[in-house]
Amino acid sequence: MSENRFISDAINASAETAEDRVRLTEIIGQTATSAPPATTAEDGPSDASILNFALNLEYLEAEFYLRGATGQGLPEDMIGGIGTPGQVYGGRQVDFRSPLIKNIAREIAMDERAHVAFLRGALGDAAVARPRISLDHSFTAAAIAAGLIKPGQTFDAYANDRNFLFAAFLFEDVGVTAFKGAAPFISNKTYLDAAAGLLATEAYHAGIVRATLFSEGLADDSVFDVVHKISAVRNAVSGPADDDQDLGTRDVANLVPTDEYGRTFGRSAAQILNIVYLDPQSGTSGGFYPDGLNGNIVHGTGPTAD
Repeated sequence: MSENRFISDAINASAETAEDRVRLTEIIGQTATSAPPATTAEDGPSDASILNFALNLEYLEAEFYLRGATGQGLPEDMIGGIGTPGQVYGGRQVDFRSPLIKNIAREIAMDERAHVAFLRGALGDAAVARPRISLDHSFTAAAIAAGLIKPGQTFDAYANDRNFLFAAFLFEDVGVTAFKGAAPFISNKTYLDAAAGLLATEAYHAGIVRATLFSEGLADDSVFDVVHKISAVRNAVSGPADDDQDLGTRDVANLVPTDEYGRTFGRSAAQILNIVYLDPQSGTSGGFYPDGLNGNIVHGTGPTAD
């Protein structure tokens, strides 16, 4: 769907009154020098704020996978926008030994690149710029917190197939729960439909990574221990809820993390930010985003982190 067609459909889907149409047109049509639509305490974050929050996350995933699969990140024409643009530190092409994992990395990389392109097209001039991203020190900090390495040591997510999968596991469930958690706040039906499509793709990615790691664990039990520790770190920093799930064991698999009704759980923006900042104390930057995110939803506190 072209950018103009998507924008037109998005406006028409929710513009039940003339006032709605004006509000939605203003959200989409603002210039690059304007601030994104503001969030209010009464109605929660705007649809554009939510999409920009998702765009920040997609920048991270795209850069992680593209660099591992191709050795190159996003092109220059896909990183500009509102806010302070930042560089990406770390990341390089992985010398994959497994043809399966190599193909998984390539396909997910292309999907994540497409997600960035789609969200930037949907947001138009309201799209935020790619923030500064760490793909080096952040993984080391997460690995130390998980007890995978000791202080002073380094975790290189691009050193080999298995390290890359462990790093992918850290991201993938986060993306799924982020889209699930944002869904109730999206008022525009066209945007909600788009978010559902992105959520489904992220769920496929997460399932592929989890299943591949489980297969690795069948040959080496230590994989289950590492995944358990990564899951425990996500759970510890995201907030008080005890909802993160590992892979189970070789005898009792847990490939699909769901609740008792078979549903994927969602996380609030605050919980997502705590994970990507690697900070349970409601920070505004750190971890994978050393300078924080661009846009309105940037603070790891409150139910909607606005």
